[in-house]
Amino acid sequence: MGSVRTRFAPSPTGYMHVGNLRTALYAYLLAKKDGGTFILRIEDTDQERKVEGAVDIIYKTLAETGLAHDEGPDIGGPVGPYVQSERKEIYKKYALELVEKGAAYYCFCDKERLDELRLVQEASKMPSKYDGHCRNLSKEEVEEKLRAGIPYVIRQKIPESGSTVFEDAVFGTISTPNDSLDDNVLLKSDGLPTYNFANVVDDHLMGITHVVRGTEYLSSAPKYNLLYEAFGWEIPIYVHCPPVMKDAHNKLSKRNGDASYEDLIAAGYLKEAVLNYIALLGWSPGGEQEIFTLPELVQAFDISGISKSPSIFDTSKLRWLNGEYIRRLEPKVFFEMAKPYLDRAITSPQIDKEAVAALLQPRCEVLSDIPEHVDFLDCLPEYDTELYCHKKMKTNRENSLTALKEILPVLEGLSDWTQEALHEALFALIERLGVKNGLILWPLRVAVSGKAFTPGGGIELSTLLGKEETLRRVQRGIELLS
Repeated sequence: MGSVRTRFAPSPTGYMHVGNLRTALYAYLLAKKDGGTFILRIEDTDQERKVEGAVDIIYKTLAETGLAHDEGPDIGGPVGPYVQSERKEIYKKYALELVEKGAAYYCFCDKERLDELRLVQEASKMPSKYDGHCRNLSKEEVEEKLRAGIPYVIRQKIPESGSTVFEDAVFGTISTPNDSLDDNVLLKSDGLPTYNFANVVDDHLMGITHVVRGTEYLSSAPKYNLLYEAFGWEIPIYVHCPPVMKDAHNKLSKRNGDASYEDLIAAGYLKEAVLNYIALLGWSPGGEQEIFTLPELVQAFDISGISKSPSIFDTSKLRWLNGEYIRRLEPKVFFEMAKPYLDRAITSPQIDKEAVAALLQPRCEVLSDIPEHVDFLDCLPEYDTELYCHKKMKTNRENSLTALKEILPVLEGLSDWTQEALHEALFALIERLGVKNGLILWPLRVAVSGKAFTPGGGIELSTLLGKEETLRRVQRGIELLS
């Protein structure tokens, strides 16, 4: 086996879900670790499920996340076309070759017969599989039906006894009894291949050395092996990845309202953080490092780190990781990212949004949280005076009222309204009264924000609000507490 060639082969059925993106990422990392080739192939043989615009989503997501493919429908390459519906004639040729070799056969059963068979099997509580009705038709019978123009499919002829053994890089050696496998359709009556057939033919013709996919394909792998063996082709290395779960019992699913890649970006997660988090879903790099750039992931990636167990998509872990990425941004870059969210929450032209962003950056985990963290700057919300009672600060309604009455004249007397001047004046007051900092600063924070959690303390918030608005809010606090 020469240089590593991997592929990402999505079906264009809409959004890019998290498990799909992880498959693309692992295939990319595996190829790039070896200096190999990463291929994009569009598997659109199921035309009924095809969604308009879905291919564009695939291109956009790969480009955004930096998973640049070396060959694909948009850039071409030596083994195209890279869209399965454009390879129709190729599959027919290979299906007929399998019939010649005795590894496949024509099946003329119509839908009514197959439906009836399935109902009988269900009623008898038997596994649903084809009964081999057309498996042993003579050559003459087949030719007669073909001449009569009877519609047909081509089915795989699974050996009736023995077992098929295959190797998987994650799960090791797996053996499957052949009598448990179905004579699956390879070529449908419309001449298009089934997924199970097309991916084997394409992987061979495109020189794929490592096939990265989800464990839902483990049960089909024996059938793939039998096809490779029938053709006399080299079997690629299988890398089956366990599913990404919502919780212990449910897989992540867009139908159940779980976030796709686009949803996460729209919710204010950074693409680098999403990719980093997805890499760690079911793969461990070993060691303590959790934050990786894409080039660092390429260096660290190894198949041996892929877990056999499903991984749980933990939103709180993703939030934490996203927060780490936000803190590493240049302040100017963070401000540009935060600005649309700040614009949504702050309409007052008096507020310096860049200064707000500077306060937010050390505390923000997800960009979409920004409006609720800063909306009080525009307009003081209605708030409960219970907020003034803080156990750690040792504040209550009574001493908070006293504090605000002491603060008000100090602020009124300030001609220089800067953070330094505010700090100096308030700490002089603290010293004069001989109290702990919190006894003055906590009531000020609540009075100017009406919130328990803010992106800065009372001094920073007063600086942002300006003198007139700060005095108005402190007076409001005195009225509420009186």
